[in-house]
Amino acid sequence: MANSLLPPEERNLTPDQVEALDKRRELGHTLLVIAGQFSVIATVLLLWVGQDLSYSPGWAHPMAYYFAVAITIVVTFGITGMALRKGTPRLD
Repeated sequence: MANSLLPPEERNLTPDQVEALDKRRELGHTLLVIAGQFSVIATVLLLWVGQDLSYSPGWAHPMAYYFAVAITIVVTFGITGMALRKGTPRLD
């Protein structure tokens, strides 16, 4: 008998399909962890962004650029990780 705790679409999977599902979810979890780590880094960078934008001359704002890159990584990895954990098929 199928496990009633599983979603209906996952109850009758073959072992190969279960392995692919586990790998996809593991990759999604890894991406979410990376996004969480970069959110901590972005929070620390936020402490310096205001000062960097106020006192750095011209276009020389390295902390602001690092902050923008960190936020981009957080958003990209977070959305991709959530999508892989929820059910979007993994592209190999």
